[in-house]
Amino acid sequence: MRTVRRDIDTLRELGYEIEAVRGAGGGYRLGRATRLPPVVFDEDQAVAAAVALQTVPTILSGIRENAARALATLRQVMPARSRVHAEAFTVSAARNYWEFPAAPIDAEIIRVIGGAINRQHIVRADYTGEDEPTTLTLEPHDLVVWAARWYLVAFQPDADRWRAMRIDRLEPRMPTGRTFDRRDVPHGDPVAFVMSTYDRGDTPAEWPCRGSALVALPAPVVARFAPGGSTVEHDTDSSCRLTLGAWSWAGLAGLLLTFDADLTDIEPAELRQALRSLRTRIDEGLGRSV
Repeated sequence: MRTVRRDIDTLRELGYEIEAVRGAGGGYRLGRATRLPPVVFDEDQAVAAAVALQTVPTILSGIRENAARALATLRQVMPARSRVHAEAFTVSAARNYWEFPAAPIDAEIIRVIGGAINRQHIVRADYTGEDEPTTLTLEPHDLVVWAARWYLVAFQPDADRWRAMRIDRLEPRMPTGRTFDRRDVPHGDPVAFVMSTYDRGDTPAEWPCRGSALVALPAPVVARFAPGGSTVEHDTDSSCRLTLGAWSWAGLAGLLLTFDADLTDIEPAELRQALRSLRTRIDEGLGRSV
């Protein structure tokens, strides 16, 4: 009985309303509180919740105010020991130019497609990732965020193929209400599938300098390691064209060299000159180091 009373005291210290019930068969019960009961987080969980709600506007648009309200509400129902960790800091997100981020996605589109995934409902959507806008029938399986971009992993029944598609190029139509049976995602992992799919609807980011080259590596390999804001096109089974941008021609040349593969058909001339300049600088640097 002493252990029970100690547990009851602990719950009351955390803010739960515990009522004593007298008489035969009496005991204790949770009070009929009209507010949300306290949410008990440990230190790491409190920090995780605070970080998530403060940074989510960087990848979802139209959600900043709701995220701030959610964080305020969560803090209100946290016991003091958890709240002190959640209120210990404010997070400000700044752009890093090496991230090549996309614009935040519309939160309503994520809600609609996420709901279809959860209910296993077929989706009809207009898609602008093709040469011409088209309407697709899709079995949505997973959402993946990679390189600050949202992707849908879906099976397209009428084409009998799996797709990795940019969410910001999809416009869902009215819900179909039709269900489907989940399939096994290629590679057994939606993240691996998105990263190794080169025709996922990406377009080159707008940068002062933009160029391309044929890279002597298979398209799925280059797609996995290409920076956000670049595109990969299949050429042969052992080569592909990589198009990407940067704030300087030297920066663009450096990005191409990170693939450690033969480069041919390099365009434009400014990119070829930047590669020559880098070669000269490297040769001179190595000469002085001898």
